[in-house]
Amino acid sequence: MNRTALLVPFRVAVVISATLLTTVTGRSAQSPAAAAKDLPPVTLETFNVSDKRLQSYQTESVQLGAFRDVDPVDVPLTINVLTREVLDAQAARGLYDALKNTAGVSRAQITGSVYDNLAIRGILIENRGNYRLNGSLPIINLADITMENKERVEVLKGTSSLYYGFVPPSGVINLVTKRATQAPLTNVTFNANSAGGFGGAVDVSRRFAPRGALGLRFNAAASREETGLDNYAGDRHFASLAADWRITDRLIIRGDFEYLDKSVTEQSAITLPTAVAGVVTPPPIPANKRNLGGDWQRYDATMTNWWTRADFIITPQWTVFVEAGNAHTKRDRIYVPFTFAAPQVTSIGTTGNGNLSVQFFPGQDYRNSNYRGETYGRFRTGDIRHDVSLGVTGNTRRANAPNRGTVNFAQNYYNPVAVPVITPATTVITPVPTRINDYGYYLTDRVSALEDKIQVMAGVRSTDYLSTTLTTNYEIKGRTTPFYSAAFKPTKTSSIYGSYLKGLEAGGNAPAGTANAGAILPPLTSTQKEIGAKAKLLGGLLAQLGFFEIERPGTFIDPATNRLVPNGLARFRGLELFLSGEITKSVSLIGSLQDLDARQVKALNATTLNKNPENTARYTGSLFAEWRTPVSNLTASLGGYYVGRRAVNNTNQGFIGGFTTWSAGVSYRMKFGDYPTTLRLNGDNLLNKNAWAAAGSSLLGVTAPRLFKFSVTSSF
Repeated sequence: MNRTALLVPFRVAVVISATLLTTVTGRSAQSPAAAAKDLPPVTLETFNVSDKRLQSYQTESVQLGAFRDVDPVDVPLTINVLTREVLDAQAARGLYDALKNTAGVSRAQITGSVYDNLAIRGILIENRGNYRLNGSLPIINLADITMENKERVEVLKGTSSLYYGFVPPSGVINLVTKRATQAPLTNVTFNANSAGGFGGAVDVSRRFAPRGALGLRFNAAASREETGLDNYAGDRHFASLAADWRITDRLIIRGDFEYLDKSVTEQSAITLPTAVAGVVTPPPIPANKRNLGGDWQRYDATMTNWWTRADFIITPQWTVFVEAGNAHTKRDRIYVPFTFAAPQVTSIGTTGNGNLSVQFFPGQDYRNSNYRGETYGRFRTGDIRHDVSLGVTGNTRRANAPNRGTVNFAQNYYNPVAVPVITPATTVITPVPTRINDYGYYLTDRVSALEDKIQVMAGVRSTDYLSTTLTTNYEIKGRTTPFYSAAFKPTKTSSIYGSYLKGLEAGGNAPAGTANAGAILPPLTSTQKEIGAKAKLLGGLLAQLGFFEIERPGTFIDPATNRLVPNGLARFRGLELFLSGEITKSVSLIGSLQDLDARQVKALNATTLNKNPENTARYTGSLFAEWRTPVSNLTASLGGYYVGRRAVNNTNQGFIGGFTTWSAGVSYRMKFGDYPTTLRLNGDNLLNKNAWAAAGSSLLGVTAPRLFKFSVTSSF
């Protein structure tokens, strides 16, 4: 594959040359004036390089996959966007704070005390491939996904392989960074919470050079971390720089750099009790602030991401860009799941005795490198308009997750004792290296007719893929995956659409504790069908209704061998509703609802046939509204978030109940001397709901404790 990597610059040149040839060929059939008749000129993508904020829960454009500065109404897939206004109103600090506003999102396996492990539509969001920076770089969600420097969060649900290669069909999460505003901006924020955490942040934007051609946006934050959990306190530091340099009206270069370090204690997960007579009885839900581990069991992580991109307008109808980036995350992890002692049922009902499995993972290292070259253009064949993209992309994911053994410590579920400092049982560090090479070539054509009332899109991707571990080696070459969609637009602000696509993803990665831990199964192919409708209502509310079906090969931990193995086909069929925007001049809202029928329709393991995939809820929903009260500059907000009943494993031997959490907030804008200042108070999990928030991989996690957050932001 090294030879393939060396050929990438040549392939990019071939792509560009082929496109230019296509342009010339297309123009030979008609006069230049006719070829460009009524065609809007291509532009350099905006990436929100403006300080004219919409002050809205709705966005006018997205930058996801093959959709360049496209209105969400024109995207023939389910897409949810969380604007900066939503993030600010909810005082969103982490990834789950943002994504809880979208249908079908739930925590998976762990509680989120150190990072957010999430699922959409019951399918895990892969932490090294499904999270993207500015529509491209796959960043690594194993430390923290920062919100301080993000302009908005975009969620493209379902299969996304056409543009992103090997990713699970849960969806791609795109984080669009803030960019330099036209006017100077300096914001300083102080924040604190009811658990004793506190910190500060700065956001500075300036433009330099003639006509403000060079823009810089700097964000930084530092905090003492407290969330209300026992034995948790830690520290967090973050800094980022975004730059854009408009060299000419036809050439712009952009770049981003992010750095984070975070040191906290990971809350102990709870291992499922052993099944008795085929039934797993979840233990009583512990107090949500309880941490069965010790404060010395640290989770120390650093994250460094960089991304750069150059866009060039070749002609009024053709543009090309090249980009590259790298994501690097390191962590030292002491992981402490709690396991009940045998006999399980007696222990749960009476003593609560068990063991902490203190697992040492020093020097874990994850690296993603990514590059892409793409040309995009518009031309006509008669009265039909074509928007064409042709590109090449490459991604290499390397990881080494060594372990240094496990030490058991007796602990009690109901009355935990202090855990003394424990040293690893061995000095031997066992490396667990993996590497994935994912190269792809794609072509899309979006055809529009009848003044854009009819839109048909077709695309295809060819993929070369190689996955290697110490024990496995899988390779495919020239595997193609298609994408088709059709849409009808009754008006400029509404659409009815249907789409069909196939996607590829890496085979399941055997988790720690299995006999083939670290092994990667052969690549999987999923199929997705979707129909839906979108419309802008009341002048400021975007409504989306979609019906989808995903068929995805499954995996299963065989209890006879304790190995992760393939397991037939799972089907995820559901209906989603998403609302975002303004319903009046004084009320903004964002809401979602999902009804999901997920089941194993084909199974090599008969015990899973027609069963629900683990941690998959039939119903999820959310509603958050902000009211600009009659009192000048005073706003109030209220939100509710529901996750339904879920199976604890793929054989449905037990279930955890559904639950609802509530949030609320107020903000007040004022003048502090000559400086505009915003005071904000938010409360999460107001009723301090104790519930099982996460399941999967034989683990359970609880909801976060009630937390009040206060901040003051001044502009200078």
